[in-house]
Amino acid sequence: MQLSAQRSFRREAARTHRQQNQYTTASIVARALASTRVSCEPSALAGQQLPNSRRRSTCVVAQAAAAAPATVLQAPGQHLQQVNVVYKFGGSSVRDAERMREVADIICSFPENLPCVVLSAMGKTTNMLLECGELALCTSIDKIPSLKPLETIRDLHLSTCQVLGVEPAVQAEVEQLLSNLQQLLIGISIMQDLTNRARDSLVSFGERMSTRIFASYLRQHGVPAQQFDAPEIGVTTTDDFGNADIIYEQTLPAVRAALRQQPGGPRQVQVVTGFLGKAMLSSAITTLGRGGSDLTATLIGAALELKEVQVWKDVDGVLTSDPRMVPNTLPVTELTYDEATELAFFGAQVLHPLAMQPAIRSESMDVRVKNSYNRQAAGTIISKSRDMRCSLVTSLVVKNNVTLVDIVSSRMLGQYGFLANVFEVFRANQVSVDVVATSEVSLSLSLDPKKSWSDGEVCRGNQVR
Repeated sequence: MQLSAQRSFRREAARTHRQQNQYTTASIVARALASTRVSCEPSALAGQQLPNSRRRSTCVVAQAAAAAPATVLQAPGQHLQQVNVVYKFGGSSVRDAERMREVADIICSFPENLPCVVLSAMGKTTNMLLECGELALCTSIDKIPSLKPLETIRDLHLSTCQVLGVEPAVQAEVEQLLSNLQQLLIGISIMQDLTNRARDSLVSFGERMSTRIFASYLRQHGVPAQQFDAPEIGVTTTDDFGNADIIYEQTLPAVRAALRQQPGGPRQVQVVTGFLGKAMLSSAITTLGRGGSDLTATLIGAALELKEVQVWKDVDGVLTSDPRMVPNTLPVTELTYDEATELAFFGAQVLHPLAMQPAIRSESMDVRVKNSYNRQAAGTIISKSRDMRCSLVTSLVVKNNVTLVDIVSSRMLGQYGFLANVFEVFRANQVSVDVVATSEVSLSLSLDPKKSWSDGEVCRGNQVR
């Protein structure tokens, strides 16, 4: 009897101890989940049979997760009447859901600003879209949906929608854009032709999807936000598909009117597609060249007559040299418009070569280059002028794939009009000249292949027909 009573007491004590442990574990999990950002994927558990012990633990976690409050961001600039700064974030800054969260946090960490946000496509989406176009030329129609880069693009954007919890209507928009993208690739496959116009339409899908996803994420977390496609707010360009030029006389007033905050109601964070425009003659989508989102940002800044545009990159500003080639590079604290333009044209990857044009037109707008991975870094400020007395060398850059032309003629000696005749040949063939060096009997110049040749004028040997 005594032995049986001791066994009963031990069983009861063990049962009580397990219950206390379960209660303590559940409390710890609930507290942890309440203070931690959690992303759940119910589909991963659907239809699976779990052991009894795992079922009990899963129920505890699910209940705690349901009780965890959603992340709420502080809407910036609600005390302001109009946008006072433009933020531009490149592809590496918004490459996935986690980086989009980080960008949203950066935007909301400056409550004194009401920003207009310009975004690039997510990660390497633009490269993958171009790859899709090339593959479509040699792929049958029935195999277009299974193109590897297309599948990667689809998975990236749909999974980002799921992880960020975007609005159902926005997810439907993204799915429709992906369907339109697939149809365009089928058309390229049928026509066996990928024109510059089709290529611009093709790469536009990246920015159109990333901006919709990001604006929806802001709204879902308490920040009023509205998405805009740049072609629809008046960014008007020439019909030079692939590297169009902005028509400022039409673009600046149209953008200013489209992005003006309406009186009454909350101040909205405006999210705009970078890199894109609308052709003046054909009304088709155009692109501003690779890196053109920088130009979109400074263009909007000039249209809204802002004092500063911030271009957020993955480096601490403009550097003294290319860190992939030179160790121990340092950020340059100040640059002039002219210096930044020269560096961009001759190889610096931080800014688009034409990004300074709107700033030069405004004469009073600063462009600040900052690091989205190191928001405390001061970055580089680019302005109209700076003190050059203590400046010896600003930065060293390298430009690859440059065509060098040497012209030697004794007829140059003591003659007038020779250089005019040479450059008339380049003008007639729409060839852009970068750098020129002359002597009494020779002329050397370099050509930028991105702006050198018109369609059909050059064969593979780089000889003008």
